[in-house]
Amino acid sequence: MENQANSKSVILNYGLLTGGVSVLIALVLYAMGKTANPGIPMTALSFIIPIVLIVLGIKKFKDTNGGFMSWGQAVKVGVGIALLWGLLTIIFQYVLENFIAPELIEQKLEAARVAMENWGMDQDLIDTQLEKQRDTNPFFGAAMGLLFSAFIGFVISAIAGAIMKKTEEDQY
Repeated sequence: MENQANSKSVILNYGLLTGGVSVLIALVLYAMGKTANPGIPMTALSFIIPIVLIVLGIKKFKDTNGGFMSWGQAVKVGVGIALLWGLLTIIFQYVLENFIAPELIEQKLEAARVAMENWGMDQDLIDTQLEKQRDTNPFFGAAMGLLFSAFIGFVISAIAGAIMKKTEEDQY
């Protein structure tokens, strides 16, 4: 593979696209007043769109690479897209919750309280859990979100890479 395509442009384009779509969905939820409890259809959409865009990014890389791509290249592209997606989403969420609408944090905690009560949890345990969430360092949450994005990107790209891989050695 002497004439290999550059993965950076695909990662940048699809990472920004995935992050932009996720931010757009978050803005729509905020405008509808459903940020704390988006419902099943919007939650599903929030997961399906990144999956589709990561797979399309991997396919685009393969196409620009002359139809060839190793499994490792697919993982690199998919995780890169997912990290950029996660970074944009985390930045937007931080700005939204700390500058635009700080009341969202309390709304999310209240939605969590209602969910835990519906599960039949003890009131003391609910209070303890909510206090832990309230006291969590926002940078820890951001780091965990970025790790989650990387993990999701790895899983999606590992599967897509295994399906789409095609190397020059496979030709002979």
